[in-house]
Amino acid sequence: MRSVTYSMGISLDGYIVGPDGGFGWSAPDEEVFRFVTDEIREVGVHLLGRRLYETMLYWETADQDPSLDDSMLEWAAIWKPLPKVVFSTTLSAVQGNARLASGGLAEEIERLRAEPGEGEIAIGGAALAAEAAALGLIDEYRPRVYPVLVGGGIPFFPQHERRVDLELVETRTFGSRGSRIVYLRYRVAR
Repeated sequence: MRSVTYSMGISLDGYIVGPDGGFGWSAPDEEVFRFVTDEIREVGVHLLGRRLYETMLYWETADQDPSLDDSMLEWAAIWKPLPKVVFSTTLSAVQGNARLASGGLAEEIERLRAEPGEGEIAIGGAALAAEAAALGLIDEYRPRVYPVLVGGGIPFFPQHERRVDLELVETRTFGSRGSRIVYLRYRVAR
C-alpha cells in the first residue's frame, strides 16, 4: 500500500511560515536542495492545498527561466510532470499535470492507494496535512528543522488533541555553510 508522507521545512519552534507570512528562512542551500530533489523522485502523486499549489505554480514554467542553474532545472523537470491533486473550494481550474480533487481528502487518498501506481502519496500544505493527520491518514512525518525561532505563524504539526506515537526511522544533519539543518523521518506507529 502506498504511504502518505508529509515533508516540509520547519522552524525549531514548529512553524512552516512565520507570523508575517514569510518563509525565506527555509530557503534550502545546495545540499538540502539535492536532498529534497531526491525525495521528490520517490513521490508518485502530490496532494496540495490551494496556497501551496499557487506557490508551486512557478515550477510549471520555471524551465523557461534562463537564470536557473542545473539543479533547479532538474527539480522543475521532476515537478512539472508529477501528478498533483489540488484541494480548493475557491479555484475552478488548475494548470499543468494537476486536477482539482473531486472528493474529500479521505476519499481521494483511499482512491489513490487502491490505484496501481508507484511512489508515495506526498501531502503538502499545513491545513491539508492537519486534516489528513486528524483523519489518521499520514504514515510518515518528515520535517527538516531549521535553526531559527520565528515566534508564531502556521504550524507544521496539526493542533488537535489526539496522541500519535511515532517511530524514528532516519535522521540526517546538513552542515554546509553552517546551516545545521536536521532532517527527521518518523513513521506513525500503528
